[in-house]
Amino acid sequence: MSIARKRLNPEESRSAALAAARRLLLRDGPQAVTLKAVAAEIGRTHANLLHHFGSAAGLQAELARSIAERVTGSIGEAVERARAGEADAGDIAEMTFDAFSSEGAGALAAWMILSGNRDALNPILESIRDLVGHLKVGHEDRHVDETTLWLTLLALGDSLLGPSIAEALELDGDTARKIAAKRLRSQIEHAHPRE
Repeated sequence: MSIARKRLNPEESRSAALAAARRLLLRDGPQAVTLKAVAAEIGRTHANLLHHFGSAAGLQAELARSIAERVTGSIGEAVERARAGEADAGDIAEMTFDAFSSEGAGALAAWMILSGNRDALNPILESIRDLVGHLKVGHEDRHVDETTLWLTLLALGDSLLGPSIAEALELDGDTARKIAAKRLRSQIEHAHPRE
């Protein structure tokens, strides 16, 4: 007896595949994000996903794009609230660190680089570049580029090695997050003093 599958329009099919890919990424790691695994997760065929994404690399690039766009949008809003004194700058550091750890962007980026799929990082880099461009409007002299660089690299490194290094140094596992939040608070308070 066959089970009837609900027909999805192309956008619904892509969305379902990306949601499944994200679940696989978070549950089983980036190596689990294959066309076959995602197809099985949503009850579609490998050929169906091949049609939508072209390849596993295409699927991973779209997954990276969706994660990056969601995260950079949230971070951008948090930066604007922190500049206005309506939020703590530490929230920005937390969101950035979460993007690379609990959202899976760090593991996915490392996997893409190590598997030779550097082009799939382009969506992440484009989202970061767009966010920085937006944040620089009216703040060109505020070193937004440098702040983004150190915060991103620190969050990426922490997602891959942070807890192990912290443990080896007998530090709390969230020490890098605390350092980033403290430094970011200081930079924002210096650039936007409260009256």
